[in-house]
Amino acid sequence: MTLSVRIITPDKIVWDDEAQEVILPSTTGQLGILTGHAPLLTALNTGVVRVRPSKDWQAIAVMGGFAEIENNEVKILVNAADVGVNIDKEAAQKEWSEAQSRLDEATRSGERQKIIQAEQAWKRARARYQAAGGFVQI
Repeated sequence: MTLSVRIITPDKIVWDDEAQEVILPSTTGQLGILTGHAPLLTALNTGVVRVRPSKDWQAIAVMGGFAEIENNEVKILVNAADVGVNIDKEAAQKEWSEAQSRLDEATRSGERQKIIQAEQAWKRARARYQAAGGFVQI
């Protein structure tokens, strides 16, 4: 038995396929989903959804949203998403490094609004880099 997994953004369907297992970046931590999972509605952080359609895992960067699990269907509604194999790893690493610098600068400034914006940009860049296969120490 498999899971039916759909990842949907406001403008496109990013993933629509069967999977053996899904790992979600929920607001309470990583959440593993297998067939027969109890019904669940959870908020998602900006992070990486990992989907295992067969033997290999696929990484998809998601930018916050919600997931609903019911009757072996996983519906993931997010603000934006990028499939890891479609992300240029070097460009994503550069984006993440630049976002880290902007976050450090905003933190030094002490301006709350700048810090919040820089943190969000850093989280998006980190998710894209991780989905592309980059290693990020936290």
